[in-house]
Amino acid sequence: MRRILLKLSGEALAGDRKTGFDEETVRKVALQVKELVDEGIQVGIVIGGGNFWRGRSSENIDRTKADQIGMLATVMNCIYVSEIFRSVGMMTNVLTPFECGSFTKLFSKDRANKYFAKNMVVFFAGGTGHPYFSTDTGVVLRAIEVEADVILLAKSIDGVYDDDPMKNPNARKFDEISIEDVIARNLQVVDMTASILARDNGMPMWVFGMNEENSIVNAVRGNFRGTKVTV
Repeated sequence: MRRILLKLSGEALAGDRKTGFDEETVRKVALQVKELVDEGIQVGIVIGGGNFWRGRSSENIDRTKADQIGMLATVMNCIYVSEIFRSVGMMTNVLTPFECGSFTKLFSKDRANKYFAKNMVVFFAGGTGHPYFSTDTGVVLRAIEVEADVILLAKSIDGVYDDDPMKNPNARKFDEISIEDVIARNLQVVDMTASILARDNGMPMWVFGMNEENSIVNAVRGNFRGTKVTV
């Protein structure tokens, strides 16, 4: 692979704490990504904000404002994780679709490509910059824009199932499934907007468990045990 876009769950980065950050968990992710970067693979990263806030956490807040809080949560996550990545020897930059003073740089495809060419890990924070769009849509949009080869979805479960494996012990895991089937079955690999965007632009997604040992490196090197969502 030449360039990948990795989506990390904010909740997963919190570890057993459920909120905030678990530094050891983040460091393990950083060391895996460093292996890939050292091999010459260009890595972009999108992080959810669920360890701080989910867009519909409160029924008393206007949806637009709630989503804006969620966008800022992803900015905090990216700044923090970016610094952990730097501590293990990588160069990084954080891009956002809106101005954040000197905290981040404003996103453009040209700027992202310039950073990739310098062997930097590029963090895409702030989602799409608009309410009513999730980080799922943000990761697919950025992957298409920067022409990534694949989206790697590191989740709390180890792939795509035909039912919720937490509720149904007989749920069947797919080794491979088309994005058309994902949409038809409403399997919620990513939300529907993101699924349609991936389908219409031919962007494959690989879903795997983040908590498995070396799962990110294994996915890229071919020792993949999750689900490939094909287009």
